[in-house]
Amino acid sequence: MCCHFSMYRSGMFQWKNFFLAHERLAIIDPTSGDQPLFNEGKTIAVAVNGEIYNHKSLKAAILQKHPNKKFATQSDCEVISHLYEDQGDKVASLLDGMFSFVILDSRDGSFYAARDPIGITSLYIGWGKDGSVWLASEMKCLKDECVRFQQFPPGHYFSSKDMGSSKTQGFTRYYNPQFYLDFEASPPRSPSTPYDPKVLREAFEAAVIKRMMSDVPFGVLLSGGLDSSLVAAIASRAIKSQDTVWGNRLHSFCIGLPGSPDLKAGREVAQFLGTDHHEFTFTVQEGIDAISDVIQHIETYDVTTIRASTPMFLMSRKIKALGVKMVLSGEGSDEVFGGYLYFHKAPNKDEFFQETVRKVQALHQYDCLRANKSTMAWGVEARVPFLDRNFLDVAMAIDPTEKMIDRSKAW
Repeated sequence: MCCHFSMYRSGMFQWKNFFLAHERLAIIDPTSGDQPLFNEGKTIAVAVNGEIYNHKSLKAAILQKHPNKKFATQSDCEVISHLYEDQGDKVASLLDGMFSFVILDSRDGSFYAARDPIGITSLYIGWGKDGSVWLASEMKCLKDECVRFQQFPPGHYFSSKDMGSSKTQGFTRYYNPQFYLDFEASPPRSPSTPYDPKVLREAFEAAVIKRMMSDVPFGVLLSGGLDSSLVAAIASRAIKSQDTVWGNRLHSFCIGLPGSPDLKAGREVAQFLGTDHHEFTFTVQEGIDAISDVIQHIETYDVTTIRASTPMFLMSRKIKALGVKMVLSGEGSDEVFGGYLYFHKAPNKDEFFQETVRKVQALHQYDCLRANKSTMAWGVEARVPFLDRNFLDVAMAIDPTEKMIDRSKAW
């Protein structure tokens, strides 16, 4: 069990040779949503890291089917235990959110684990010499107990009931969007849906607004780039119409070296949107001094990820000191829309589309890992609207030609 001083409280549950341990950040229902959480009969226990954005509709559907069922908390994650009781292995596919969780079912002594479709939250799985199975949000929790461990694949669930299968080894992919199926087809297919700005805008607005679900103060990371500015613009407009105890002015945060272009651009966007803007600076030496801590927390030696994680790590400490526990962030946009500079070299729309899918499928190793672990190191949760499940369905279905640079119209 790995404990960070910035977490809210911890919980543990034991049944025979099964153990669930949890460190809680407490963003929804801080007073009564301690984990592990249980179904009504306490035969199913669940430990969850993440947020379930459609928990209210799932709860309503369960209560419609079982009117006398009782929920013990207002936590968005409690619905998972009741849903598993009702739907079994289908539970992960029914969730709209970012999550990693483990379920213990004492009715038959089985367990079930799942990770969100893109891998926004981190999860690792390991195997002990004695045949035991271990799951944790950090590799360092497994290194002394396991002879082998790996990243838990995004968009999959693992069931102890399937461990004997030589084909799946316990893993089943539940996330099968059309753009994955097109990518994996032989020969590969490319989407052909015409670009509709209204449909795209509405899907993204919904993705941002659903992520503003919070019982604690929150803000937005604002570098002044297009992706973070779009997130900030929608959230700033939405918060003005919400009646919250935190007020109706969005907090925005930016970090950079003194005089950096990010600080200037973030300040300009914040002034335009009217956010309560917070600027932080760090020196090159402070960045160098933080590298060992950054690697310890993000658990990778990838140079680009470490470089990008360092300012985010330093900023998250200051954000938490201000009392903010959740931020919206713009990760994922370049992967979805081909925003990286080298995409202009794509020879055709098919290659362009295939590369966007490859980039989305690798996010859990790079940008999602950075955003999740750099912030969670200080007890701050990052939510990423560009990786919303419904938004991805819309954005990845657009004809890739619409995302490519038209050289005939280049400046």
